[in-house]
Amino acid sequence: MRISALLVGKTHAMLAKEIKAGVTTVYLNSLADQFIRDNGATPSFKGYGNPPFPFACCMSVNDAIVHGFPTTDELKEGDIVSVDIGVYKNGFHGDSAYTYGIGNIADEVKALLGATKASLYKGIEKAVHGNRVGDIAYAIQNYTERERGYGVVRELVGHGLGRKLHEDPQVPNYGKRGTGAKLKEGMVIAIEPMINLGTKNVFHDKDGWTVRTEDGKPSAHFEHNVCIQKNKADILSSFTEIEAAEKLNRNLFSDY
Repeated sequence: MRISALLVGKTHAMLAKEIKAGVTTVYLNSLADQFIRDNGATPSFKGYGNPPFPFACCMSVNDAIVHGFPTTDELKEGDIVSVDIGVYKNGFHGDSAYTYGIGNIADEVKALLGATKASLYKGIEKAVHGNRVGDIAYAIQNYTERERGYGVVRELVGHGLGRKLHEDPQVPNYGKRGTGAKLKEGMVIAIEPMINLGTKNVFHDKDGWTVRTEDGKPSAHFEHNVCIQKNKADILSSFTEIEAAEKLNRNLFSDY
């Protein structure tokens, strides 16, 4: 599973070199699709679900929270784009998301990105043997909603991961400590805070996939694959190469 998860990170890092104003998300999707296949894997998302998702990646711009369709619209200075990528290799899936800020983004959006990314690691701190899913959920919600005042999406959650893209247990980003499925050593989950600048309320586009914020304000999304261990979670995916590429690309915000 680590092989698949790390390939997702490498795919992100490749895209992080290309993201800038004037580029289309459909072009970025084509790059990712080819890169995944060149590395002996297949895109987990392509053909998934009902109706079948038609692309290799989810590209969710600004008020799109998740499951956004790549389009021929050019990205603009000040946009943010959440890129969610899944790969299937050697019988296992990897699934990781990262939100990129293009150029000079608004200060309140910079803060949203930083808080969402930080909340992911607060959740991971609780992903240890003997804890419960609710401990992860509470850590994320307490930081983003109670401390920072953001909207935590209820309709979309993290999940178990393995031979199938989505497995039990569901891993919400809100909840009570000491509740939910018990975490056991060796279990692999995808933790993925989806945090809105404004309201937590959402709606679905007519395409049947894209989920947007009800008030039209931006949303951020970061995701890691985590293996439950006794004392400290083992993060199977990686942001290291992404962050390095992000810092080298002067067209991207990287000051977290």
